[in-house]
Order: sequence, then C-alpha cells, then structure tokens
Amino acid sequence: MSVLVACKDTGKSDEGSASSTTSMEIPPLFQRKGELATAVEWPKTVAKVDELKQIIAKNPGEVKPRLQLATIYMAEARITGEHPYYYPAVLKILDGVLSIDPRNFEATTFKASVKMSQHQFSEARQLAEQARKINPNNAYVYGVLVDANVELGDYEEAVAVSDKMQALKPSLESYSRASYLREIYGNYPSSIEAMKLAVQAGLPGSEPYCWSKNTLAHLYIVTGQLDKAENEYAEILAVRPSYAFAMGGQAKVQTLRKQYDKALTTLNKATAILPEFSFHEQMAEIYALQGNKEKAAEKYAEVVTMLDEDAQSGHAVDLELCKLYTKTGQLDSAAFYGQKEFARRPNNIDVNHALATVAFQQNNMKKAQEYIKTAMRTGSKDPELLQQASQIALAMGNVDESKKLISEAKKVNPLTVL
Repeated sequence: MSVLVACKDTGKSDEGSASSTTSMEIPPLFQRKGELATAVEWPKTVAKVDELKQIIAKNPGEVKPRLQLATIYMAEARITGEHPYYYPAVLKILDGVLSIDPRNFEATTFKASVKMSQHQFSEARQLAEQARKINPNNAYVYGVLVDANVELGDYEEAVAVSDKMQALKPSLESYSRASYLREIYGNYPSSIEAMKLAVQAGLPGSEPYCWSKNTLAHLYIVTGQLDKAENEYAEILAVRPSYAFAMGGQAKVQTLRKQYDKALTTLNKATAILPEFSFHEQMAEIYALQGNKEKAAEKYAEVVTMLDEDAQSGHAVDLELCKLYTKTGQLDSAAFYGQKEFARRPNNIDVNHALATVAFQQNNMKKAQEYIKTAMRTGSKDPELLQQASQIALAMGNVDESKKLISEAKKVNPLTVL
C-alpha cells in the first residue's frame, strides 16, 4: 500500500518547504515473482521499504528516507527488469525530494542516472552538470557524466571525467567505465584488465559484482575467448542463481557453438526470471538461424511490443528499433528510427554503425561510407564494426582495404568470419 502525504502550507517562504500542490505519494514496491522472490535479499528489501514508508508518514519533510527508497527502487529496476514501472516511480520519489530541497545533490544525481537508464542522454548530462556544480568532489556524478558523454559521442570529454572519477575514488564503478572507454578506443587487452579490477572491487554475490563479471564475460565473447566467458557466467550463477543476464550470456556462447536448442532452453529460463527484450531478440535470431521464419517473426513482434511498452514509460528506444528492423529486413523502418536517433546524437559510434549497416543493405554505399567513417573515428576494433567496414570497402572497390579490415577483426577475435 502506498503512503500519501499531503504537504501543509505553513506560510513560510523557505525554499526547503515542499509546495502544497506537490504530490508526495510514494509508489508501492513492485512485488517480485518466481525465482526472484526467493532471493535472500527480498524479505529484507520489503521490510526496509515498509520501515522507510513509516518514517516518511511520520516526518513528511525528511528527504533522507525518500532518497533511501529511491536507491532501493533503482536497484530493483536492475534486478527485476521492471523498468516501465520503476523508472517513473523513482522519478516521482526524486521530484518529491526536489520539491522539498531543490538543490539536493543526491536527488539531482539520481535523477540524472534514471534519465540515463531511459536513454534520455542530453537531459541526463544536463542534470549531472547541475549536480557537479553543487558538489564537484563526488565520484558518483562523474560516473553519470562519463556515461552521458559516451552516449552523446563526446568521447574525449568522457575520458577526462573518467580520469577525474578514478582520482576521486578508485572503485568498481570507476574501473568499469575505464574499461568501456578502452574498448571504445580499440584496446581490448587493457579493457579486460580494467574490468577484472572492477570485479575484484565488488562484493561477491552482489548485483554490481555480477554485472561486472557479466561484462567481463562479454569482453571475452567479443575477443573469441568462449571458454573464459563460459567460466565467468558459471561463477556468477553459482553465487546468484537468479541472475538472468548470465543465462543470456550462456545462450550467446551456446549459439556461437551452434547449440541452438540448448541456447533456447537457457533463454527460456532467463525470460521466466526477467522481462528483458534482448532475451526474446536472441531467441528470434536463433529461430532465424534454424530456418524457422514463422517463429522468428513471432518473437520479433514480441520484442516490438516490449519496446513500445518501454517507450510509453519514457524510455527512448529508437536505436533498438533501428537494429531490430534491420534484422527483419524492414529497411525503411530501420532508416526512419535510425535517423530519429541520429538527430539526437550524431557523433555516437553505435548509432553511426547501425545507420551504416542500413545504408549498406539499401545499396547506398556513399552514405554507408560516411556513417562508417564516423563510427570508426575512435579507432574501435569491434570485430562486427570492422566486418561492416570491410564489406563497405569491398563494395566500393577497395579490395586491399577490405582485406586489411578483416585481418584486424581476426586479430581481436580469431572466430571472425567473412
């Protein structure tokens, strides 16, 4: 049951007082189901939320318990995948805090973090910059700034704020961001080493620890080290059996090994735990590989529905739709959504990679070449990006360049094929 708290007008002009017109309702905790409900931390989470709601009911003007609730709900969003519910819920809680204390650093930073999760990157960066002005010596806000600048394609600025973050507080969060930037700049060995440091800095079994190991496993997949990836996923599930993203990773390894039925079984387990659209997209890709066009089409349609639900809750999903429609051969739709995303962040390498792929499949090589040039401007050695660049070069008649790019891709991942 939610707690509805009405703020009384005391007649004071103090900006720390909440407006009488501001809704201070606390959204209820979303009830976990299935395996997630058996997790050891769930009863403690429920009890803590009840306790905090009682404190708020007695002391409506206190911001600390509201901020604690926001952090719990943000964690629940990651754990349960119930983003359409939790992100608006957290924003409501944070807006309540900001109505009491408009310059509250934590609320401003958390709001920036939620906007990042909703892919509202420009707004996230704006909020994070506001928070940095309030407190320029907090590592967390620099993490949000790293993420926002990466997504907006301002990679040089992302490196600068990442360095500042590490100087303030070497941690799982700072090491993982350093890892991602090294990947963007084409240094996979160094990226892997930084992610290992992130894992070491985490509390075994915690969600951030599992996320770091999962990301490390992903780097192993990208570099063709499937056995190492498989070991990471197994170690995650040994300490946190309900961590569905590790199951999704296992399915990727199984798919690469052409163990399609096994991968589908693994993904069915993952989808029973977490409503994550990428799991269903993986299943669609496997059905397509098996030649089952009907099942693939059904799954892709499910993914579109899931993305639409996310969009209705404020989540920007245009890039995801662009990639999805590219896979299904609906190139006009892919180009439409890709251009919408491009209008928001024209310098992002992932957006340009996606549009290069669309243009290539539309046989518009001039455009494909323009997009791929931007996508490769950081020196990325992503094998999929290098493969796409190789295909474009070959189509443009640059045979030697095409061979060189494929050779670079194979250096990173020996499993790369033409």
